[in-house]
Amino acid sequence: MSQSRSPQPIAARKSQLRRSLLDRRRSIDRQQWRDLSELLCDRLARSPVFAEARTVLGYFSFRQEPDLSPLFADRGRRWGFPRCVGRSLHWHHYQPGDRLDRGAYGILEPSAEAAAIAPEEVDLILVPAVACDERGYRLGYGGGFYDRLLADPRWQQKPTIAIVFDFAIFPELPIEAWDLPLQGVCSEKQFRAIE
Repeated sequence: MSQSRSPQPIAARKSQLRRSLLDRRRSIDRQQWRDLSELLCDRLARSPVFAEARTVLGYFSFRQEPDLSPLFADRGRRWGFPRCVGRSLHWHHYQPGDRLDRGAYGILEPSAEAAAIAPEEVDLILVPAVACDERGYRLGYGGGFYDRLLADPRWQQKPTIAIVFDFAIFPELPIEAWDLPLQGVCSEKQFRAIE
């Protein structure tokens, strides 16, 4: 009698998918990465939720994430970026030319002296992702920083958009109990609002 195997645990499936997608993202040549990022920025800038937002939380590209830096020079918006403090993200104002530091994970961060941004000031959060699905669920890097942020009642009502290249959008990702869907996903080929 053959014994049936139990399905692979969700955490293992997520880890395997994460490795595969990060490898694929790293394989994009520099010029193609710039071109795809520029197309994504154009698509995001044309979306109504971005057009209406005055204070936007973004991120500095790391490990060939889509580069949103062409948008940061827009003086019509106030931009905030995260600093990793312990197991939390603290948000600070940034404009091009301000001092940046390397954080604990090697990611650029605003200076600790930069003006803080409180949740009530924020109109939109652009969320970096390894992948996203058509339901709005995101596969992150496994540290849980955004999961903890978005579970906090002060942040739960803020519009959130996952930022990914189109190859990293799936019909459905494996999810766990703490995973929360975002309200949209933007790639170089599509902007999808999640109902």
